[in-house]
Amino acid sequence: QVHLVESGGGLVQAGGSLRLSCAASGGTGSTNGMGWFRQAPGKEREFVATISWSGSTTDYADSVKGRFTISRDNAKNTVYLQMNSLKPEDTAVYYCAQTAGLVPTPFREEYKHWGQGTQVTVSS
Repeated sequence: QVHLVESGGGLVQAGGSLRLSCAASGGTGSTNGMGWFRQAPGKEREFVATISWSGSTTDYADSVKGRFTISRDNAKNTVYLQMNSLKPEDTAVYYCAQTAGLVPTPFREEYKHWGQGTQVTVSS
């Protein structure tokens, strides 16, 4: 059973940066696509970014393009989300997830394993 643990969340002022990490254990993981999602209070969980198993293909939600960067280190079974120029509307619980296959995807239903989430709060 794959186990995903996110870290790196916290409180930051608008315009600041945070780097989230997601450590995977209990499975190979390195042959699967990975993604980051977020959920703000009272809202649906939404796609943020995704990356292929090799790291060569990435995709982002329009709301974070140019500000967020997803990357992975398969030797460490870890996926990262570098978040720059943060805005108050980025405030949410951020979740990492692993797809059932190799291909990165923005569709929530194609993710098989999920972490517990890490809170990101951006103050204005």
